[in-house]
This record gives sequence, structure tokens and C-alpha cells, in this order.
Amino acid sequence: MATVTLRGQMTNTCGNLPVIGTTAPEFTLLDQSLQGRSLADFSSQAKLIYTVPSLDTQVCAKSTRKLVEQLTSMTDPAADSTPVILLISADLPFAQQRFNKQYKLDKAVFLSLHRDSAFGRNYGLLINDGPLEGLLARALLVLDRNNIVCHTELVAEIGDEPDFSAALQVLTQLTQTTIA
Repeated sequence: MATVTLRGQMTNTCGNLPVIGTTAPEFTLLDQSLQGRSLADFSSQAKLIYTVPSLDTQVCAKSTRKLVEQLTSMTDPAADSTPVILLISADLPFAQQRFNKQYKLDKAVFLSLHRDSAFGRNYGLLINDGPLEGLLARALLVLDRNNIVCHTELVAEIGDEPDFSAALQVLTQLTQTTIA
């Protein structure tokens, strides 16, 4: 179990992030069309997974837009090694769709765990107590195309942004290695 804070108040997650060098747990989450999408659906790509409690909060909305813009600006959409951004929250797919439409973040895949919280449990990100109980802690994970965990960050204060530059650096190395 990991501890994070929300405005300085301690809260606990249900476990710990997957260990770097291990295979990420499989999952199936709902996309904006209410279709199940699994980790295997993205097996040919490096993946940046960004989890947020809810896109309806100011920090989640701002940081999600920032991350997508940063990754989009550094990637070549024509390249075979273009990574995928998986944005995961407990928001309903309809809310994710509205958010995506409002901010035009079509380069990202929005996934909802509202039907099944197994992802949150298996990745150690489900918040166990406090006002955000049942939502996901804010975290970044980078997986290679074989779903090996290459980078993780659990944000200590839920209201803070993660270190996008560290994750994007790992992702850049992965995509350059894929090309070589």
C-alpha cells in the first residue's frame, strides 16, 4: 500500500505500482464508444499511461492537455514507432468524450474504469480512503511495446502534476530504440 496526500491529508492506495522491469498487468477498460479495450490492443506500441482521479478537476484537466500537447509535439505521426497515450480515469466514457471533444485531444486514448476497478487494484492505484475513495491516484507509467514497465511515478500530492519530462525522456528512448 502506498500513501499519497490530498491537500496535505494522507490517503492510501490499495497497493503499489508495478515494478520496473516486470510485465504490466493486463486490463480491459471502456473507451469513449463503450467498447472494451485491453492492453493487448496496443501491443505494437510503446505506451504512456496517465491516470487521474477525474477529468472534471482543474489539475487533471490542465495536466492532461499539457501531456498530450507535449507528446504530440515530439512525435512523428507517420512513424511506425509512435507511442500511444492512454488516459485512464473513473470518469464515465461520456464525460471523457466531452472532454476530448472540448480540447481536441484525439491523439490520446481515453479509457474508463467505471465498470470494473480491477485496473486500479492491479496497478496499485485505487484510492482506499478519504474523499477520493474509489478513484485513481495520479500516476505515470511508461511501457515498452512488449508491456514491460520502464518508468513509473506515483504523484505524492494528488493535486500536483507528475514529472512529465522524465516519462517523456524514457518514452523517447524507447521509440528511438525501436527505430534503430
